[in-house]
Amino acid sequence: MKTKNLSKIIALVVCAVIVIAVLATSFTVVKAGHTGVVLTFGAVEEKVLDEGLHFKAPIVQSVVQMNNRTQKIETDGTASSKDLQIISYVVAVNYHVNNTSSASLYQSVGMDYGSVIIVPAIQESIKAVTAQYTAEELITKRQSVGDQIKTALSDKINQYGLTVEIFNIVNFDFSEEFNAAVEAKQTAQQNALKAEQDLARIEVEAKQKITQAEAEAESIKLIQEALAKSPDYVDYVKWNKWNGELPTVMGDSDILLSMDELEKKAE
Repeated sequence: MKTKNLSKIIALVVCAVIVIAVLATSFTVVKAGHTGVVLTFGAVEEKVLDEGLHFKAPIVQSVVQMNNRTQKIETDGTASSKDLQIISYVVAVNYHVNNTSSASLYQSVGMDYGSVIIVPAIQESIKAVTAQYTAEELITKRQSVGDQIKTALSDKINQYGLTVEIFNIVNFDFSEEFNAAVEAKQTAQQNALKAEQDLARIEVEAKQKITQAEAEAESIKLIQEALAKSPDYVDYVKWNKWNGELPTVMGDSDILLSMDELEKKAE
């Protein structure tokens, strides 16, 4: 009797454990910023699960969490410009997986979509765009180049349900020869600008001298006209320029007398 009761208790406990295990595997929680891709016997279901608690068939179904938050990929490589200069680049891309595309992306690519799809698409887009610009234009039109690469990249990965949010050119590096050529060109431009400024300064100074000479000539002309009209004008100019002090010596070139000597002779 006791043996039968013990057997029933064990059976009930086993059943309870099985029921609890089944119930525990009948629910899944999709994390924030993710969608749940449902697999039924390994086959991908078209409908995805949103954030929160969901029921699923135990044993039969499993749920894969797909990250739909903003993610970042940074990669480097080399490309060629229109004038066949080698460019070494470092770029960074912010992107996200579209919620509605989570199932198809997982089915066609899996979880490694960054290295399988995005990185090769970045490299191909950069090479296609840089080939349209000279090395110098890649420097002077960097923003435009970045926008064009972003557009080309978006066209390649949008079909997989991936959206490019931000594309940044972290760095463009060129060969030492090209850098030296750019520096030499900048130096030449600076020297040319300085030469233009010096020439402009010389022209201004020359015009100032001409203006000054013309003013002096006009002044002489006015003085000559005044002398012609009035001989007393010379005395007027002379007295205007006198400082009020008497000379200390007087006489001609042979006899020079000081003012003290003149006073003694006068006595």
